[in-house]
Amino acid sequence: MPMINNALSGALAAQVALSASSQNIANLQTKGYTRQSALLTAIGPGADPRGVGNGVQVSSLLRFSDGYKSQAMWRAASELGSYAQTQPYLSQLESVMGDKTASLSAGIDEFFGALNAVAGDPGSSPLYQQVLDSAGLMAERFNGLNNVFNAQLQSLRTQRSAIVDSANAQISAIARLNQQISQAQATGQNASIMIDARDQAIDELASKMALDVTDNADGTRDVALKTGQALVLGGLYGTLKAAPTATSAQEFTLTFANTTYVLDPAKLGGQLGGLGKYEAEKLLPLQNDIADIAQQLANKINTQLGLGYKQDGSAGTPLFVFTPGSNADMLKVSSGFLVKDLAFSGDGAPGDTGNLQKLVTIKSQPVTVGSIGSVLLSDADVQLVGKLGVDSQLNKASLKTSQTVRTQAVDDWQSTSGVNQDEEAVNLVEFQNMYQANMKVISVANQLFDATLAMMG
Repeated sequence: MPMINNALSGALAAQVALSASSQNIANLQTKGYTRQSALLTAIGPGADPRGVGNGVQVSSLLRFSDGYKSQAMWRAASELGSYAQTQPYLSQLESVMGDKTASLSAGIDEFFGALNAVAGDPGSSPLYQQVLDSAGLMAERFNGLNNVFNAQLQSLRTQRSAIVDSANAQISAIARLNQQISQAQATGQNASIMIDARDQAIDELASKMALDVTDNADGTRDVALKTGQALVLGGLYGTLKAAPTATSAQEFTLTFANTTYVLDPAKLGGQLGGLGKYEAEKLLPLQNDIADIAQQLANKINTQLGLGYKQDGSAGTPLFVFTPGSNADMLKVSSGFLVKDLAFSGDGAPGDTGNLQKLVTIKSQPVTVGSIGSVLLSDADVQLVGKLGVDSQLNKASLKTSQTVRTQAVDDWQSTSGVNQDEEAVNLVEFQNMYQANMKVISVANQLFDATLAMMG
């Protein structure tokens, strides 16, 4: 009887719809899960002019996904990754360089303060020793800060290597899922769970680098860097590599289809791009700036001492040794330099402090610093710390904004693709009623069939 067939199709359709709702509810807290729903379509009567129809069928399982919202969420992940990775390094430098008791400015002030103290009491031997001690402490402050720079360089390069390894795992996973999704859709299977897994991999990859994602007709997705190099094409994928160079820097490459591309880490976006920009635009320039100050300070003091005379009347010798590069002892007191070697006399006469007076004025002389130009020696560190503070505050503001944008993007995605517990509860009741109503129709049809048989008997 058509009546039974119609009711049976309705009951079966209700079962599929109930299964979809139960799957949604089961994954209520599953990260990245996209809700599904049965799409019901009426079956026409065919060629029978008096037929009312042949029931209902589940024409497909809908996956509630909005490509635009997914793309927005991935873009937000890249922005957030960039600023989030940079801020800890900026905050550390801001704390170290801004410490009033350990800053370069405090060390420079102590050294020139010791020189001034000798000028006020040129016959005091302890004050001479204090000059030598403060010179060593000032040098150690430069070296200590240089060690912080070196530690940050090592940390961020290690961190980038780990990010590259993790990114390679996600790139290969996306390509593998592309193949599985394409095969499933070609055979009419439901690929929603695999698509969710692929979207999760893309989202995690997007936090590490900025991406361009393109959908293909066969269900696959191509993934490329914003700079244009392909990471995934269907089932094919590339491999990223971060390798140290002869200068201890890192070279980033992408190998795809037997072709290797050299990448600029500062242009990658995401976590890698943030770390790359921080190294190239903040950390290395700042390290060079501090080296500039140390070198010019050492040269000025050594030059002036060379124009003076020691206590025994001999010509002055260099107090400091500056070694270019990122070594741990960039600035140090000359080996074997003693108190008697301080050439404070301007004419060689005992007790004369003419050259000492000129040494004191070095603090007010200009030095040339790469990122801020010509400044007074006494102001150089202060200006660098101020510039660093501004950079840190700007990054914090950008980080806060990117966190808000990311949260909004996730919420927008959730509004379309996420599971709504109240909505699913309503669906359960509605499809349960649909199932029960169709079973009632089957029961009525059976009663009519039995009544017809009884009449014929």
